[in-house]
Amino acid sequence: MKKSEKVKGKEKIATRKQKYLQFGIIAAVICIIAAISLVVLFNPFVAKNGDIVQIYYTGSLDDGTVFYSNVNSSPVVFKLGDHTVIPGLEEAILGMSVHQTKLVYIPYDKAYGPYRPELVGVINRSTFPSNITPEVGTLLPIRRTSDGSTIVVKILNVTSSTVTLDENHLLAGKNLTFEIKLAGFSS
Repeated sequence: MKKSEKVKGKEKIATRKQKYLQFGIIAAVICIIAAISLVVLFNPFVAKNGDIVQIYYTGSLDDGTVFYSNVNSSPVVFKLGDHTVIPGLEEAILGMSVHQTKLVYIPYDKAYGPYRPELVGVINRSTFPSNITPEVGTLLPIRRTSDGSTIVVKILNVTSSTVTLDENHLLAGKNLTFEIKLAGFSS
């Protein structure tokens, strides 16, 4: 049985209306996303890249151990986008408004990176500075001869002839949780 021309015409119109409706919905979604993006990018009431921000925060490990807090102290001040703090913290602050508090989980790859065994090395104890008695757990500032930067190393092991040093950041390989309060910002 063949469809009549009238039925075929109605089906074409229905199909066309459905396509117009789909295009309309897609256009509306694109407009909403664009509007939200504009508000986030150009909203003068939220922090964005290039702003100087002031934050209070408490950082803790997965087991709840607090490794740092400046809540009862001065705020940390830095420029968003300058990469002076860990990437996950910068990302969390983007879009925050003054006095807003946020609890964020930051995986190690957006914090201090993975723990790198190749940054653990053994040196001859005779090359260790004579004015320092090496003890396991001691943190020492060391100036690199390659670039003149100062790093903090941790003494992992001491024998009669060697000292084992770890150049990894103390929080390398650790997932972190931060409770952040944006105290203020300026453009």
